[in-house]
Amino acid sequence: MQWEVVIGFETHAQLKTQSKIFSGAAIAFGAEPNTHTSPVDLALPGVLPVMNKTAVEKAIQFGLAVGATIAPESIFARKNYFYPDSPKGYQISQFEIPVVQGGFVTCVVEKDGKSEVKVIELTRAHLEEDAGKSLHEDYQGMTGIDLNRAGTPLLEIVTEPVMRSAAEAVAYAKALHALVVWLDICDGNMQEGSFRCDANVSVRPVGQKEFGTRCEIKNLNSFRFLEDAINIEVRRQIELIEDGGTVVQETRLYDPDRKETRTMRSKEDAMDYRYFPDPDLPPLRIGADWIERVRASMPELPAAARARFIAQYGISEYDAMIVTQSKAMAAYFEATINAADQNKPADQSAQAKQVANWLMGDVSSALNREGIDISAIPVSAAQLALLLQRIADGTISNKIAKEVFAVMWQAPSPDVQLVDQIIESQGLKQISDVGALEKIIDDVMAANQQSVEEYRAGKEKAFNSLVGQAMKATKGKGNPAQVNELLKKKLAS
Repeated sequence: MQWEVVIGFETHAQLKTQSKIFSGAAIAFGAEPNTHTSPVDLALPGVLPVMNKTAVEKAIQFGLAVGATIAPESIFARKNYFYPDSPKGYQISQFEIPVVQGGFVTCVVEKDGKSEVKVIELTRAHLEEDAGKSLHEDYQGMTGIDLNRAGTPLLEIVTEPVMRSAAEAVAYAKALHALVVWLDICDGNMQEGSFRCDANVSVRPVGQKEFGTRCEIKNLNSFRFLEDAINIEVRRQIELIEDGGTVVQETRLYDPDRKETRTMRSKEDAMDYRYFPDPDLPPLRIGADWIERVRASMPELPAAARARFIAQYGISEYDAMIVTQSKAMAAYFEATINAADQNKPADQSAQAKQVANWLMGDVSSALNREGIDISAIPVSAAQLALLLQRIADGTISNKIAKEVFAVMWQAPSPDVQLVDQIIESQGLKQISDVGALEKIIDDVMAANQQSVEEYRAGKEKAFNSLVGQAMKATKGKGNPAQVNELLKKKLAS
């Protein structure tokens, strides 16, 4: 039987505020347990929550960025459950009327060597408070409770069940992560729990309209774990059904060491939480003037940056999608072009395409290898611009430029002239002297008469072999365009 995977997402983005969502207690990761709490967070008798205005504005920013509707009036509800790290016995959240309704996130999905732009529809995004944390490892036979995180403002972002593979889910998660960081509403630190993904996964026979029974995989804190967990859960559900079993709706955890998902608890439905409006919080009213003030304060959004890059620099839609995957990448792309503009290139479109190619190629490869973000890149935009200029003016070949880039990466320096220093000190300057190249080509042709005869007999591959021998003789320093041109002339004579 052929199976179709159905995935929906719930993502908790911790909002960048100075204090908690309903109290004045500070927010700081790594503080001593229970030092960042207040009577409100501890649920002491007689205390009342007060809404954090900045948290609301962060939610409005997100709603505007994804093209959603900002509810003119939304309400907070009590979500009732009893865990040790929830002092009140309930969580203040939003249920029937969330602050952000609808919207979409655009992402690039890589599949079978091809790239596809996919639009992921959002159901809603609502404000809520985080719970505390149970500490099991530090106490023999006991559990410690740290309430520093209790009351931290969260924006829970919920998608429609429109993703059909782990690859799509990861592409969406990366795009959403980049967006909230771009907007500066969340720091995106997955290791510290600032951006946590819950994946609702089910399977159904291809062609069936009804959804299968879903299982929720909680608190996935890396994109690699996210992809692994979904694929493993999909395989588990298919094997279970094909063996005659039934998928049970439940919440599961992913164990990366054992490469398995396992039961955490039975999955509750909304009715199990006994939602009702919180009597201590009035409705949240957001007027059009407030929305416009927030809109005016927002940075250029990724979609606007993509459109501008296409119009201003003449790059393709795909290239624009890639270089705007993060705000830092977009800034580096534009800074490289601006640095190169001092040299007044004749064709800015070709130059921008070259910058985009390097960002998608050598730069991204080095970042992935080192496991760092482009904001921490050791090669400055001005240095990369000069490196690309040295390719354009014939000082070095593209192949040699890759070697120079690798040296710059391993031995960084703030000096923009580092590029020229490396080229000079290591003798990497390209050979463009016609006389010198002609002598090398004559020697190569003399030593490879069979290839010469094969080319003259119509075998095009023989030409590539001769070019390779000529470049080898120049130790990779020969100007490739000149080598090709001179070799063709000599073979034709």
